Amino acid sequence: MKKIISNVIISALFAVSAFAQNDLQPLAVVKLNKSETITLKQLKSRVTFFEKQYALKGNITVDQKKQILDTMISEKLVMQAATKEGIAVTDSQVNAAFLNNFSQQLGVQVTESQLSDIVKKNTGKTLDEYIKENSGMSVSDYKSYLKNQLTVQNYVYAKKQNELKNVSATDEEIRKAYDMNKASFVRSDTVKLFLVMIPKGNDVEASRSLAKNLRDEYSKSPASAAEIKSSADNGKKYSAGELIVVKNEQQAKMLGWSMDKMQELFDKKEKFISELTETNTDFQFYAVLNKYDAKMLTLSDVVQPGTTVTVYDFIKGNLTSQKQSQFLAQSAVEISKALDTPANVDRKKTGDDLTKLLEW
Repeated sequence: MKKIISNVIISALFAVSAFAQNDLQPLAVVKLNKSETITLKQLKSRVTFFEKQYALKGNITVDQKKQILDTMISEKLVMQAATKEGIAVTDSQVNAAFLNNFSQQLGVQVTESQLSDIVKKNTGKTLDEYIKENSGMSVSDYKSYLKNQLTVQNYVYAKKQNELKNVSATDEEIRKAYDMNKASFVRSDTVKLFLVMIPKGNDVEASRSLAKNLRDEYSKSPASAAEIKSSADNGKKYSAGELIVVKNEQQAKMLGWSMDKMQELFDKKEKFISELTETNTDFQFYAVLNKYDAKMLTLSDVVQPGTTVTVYDFIKGNLTSQKQSQFLAQSAVEISKALDTPANVDRKKTGDDLTKLLEW
């Protein structure tokens, strides 16, 4: 019996070893500037990333896996070309891009420590566990991937920046885009506020007194708003600034207001100054600076009151950004194809051998 069990264990160990060796099989070696191998394991990791990013679990075909492999080869080619020409991305730039992705989703700029706390509070997972669950990569691996993407972008931009200057949305494209999406260019009832918030901190009464003094100061002279904002910027224990509030449920939720309170705000006239109110965490008051009625925006209207960006400018910026992104993406393909020569890439698996290897 012991011999049988021993044989089973040995067989299992050989099976695990064979599986590991299979995953470590080289699929291609990129050698433009140095020798870098792409293994089956690395490809599987990238496929998992795409599956999680685009909810494609088990639906990626062999042909798509081949395309992903080609993309990985292209990345390494451009990365090595960038290194050869001294184009690099710093760790601080990678960290900034990493946090910016999440900050845009959260609607507020966060540090990595703050992001970890938010993830832990909402999911019960560490940041590393959360990233791995959603991308198949650890935080370290994800940042390495991000660094590669940024380096490729910088290299392509460096090569094509002069041509890129000529890529812009035309007047015809802008007007057509407006006509096709006219219904979405509607401004709801909007007010512009001057909002002052004083955290309670450790001394509630001192904060209350400061809040009262600030309100009294503003009530006597609304022109003091600039000085109040400047004092806040200089490190005093409060925040003050202008705020655009749109009359809708989403805005009410962001402010932590009921729709009744939102309606109460929009019933006020310009120059109205609220009483001092107390929340669980602070004291605050606001003044209504301007009110703007709902309207269908034309191309010459500003997108947001108090700014100079018109609907025309907004559409032009978005379309130009899209066209430039498409231009750079196509340029990246062209550059990588030019670099993809037998001298620079040794494909270890091709044809039927590669197809069989990708049938997992």
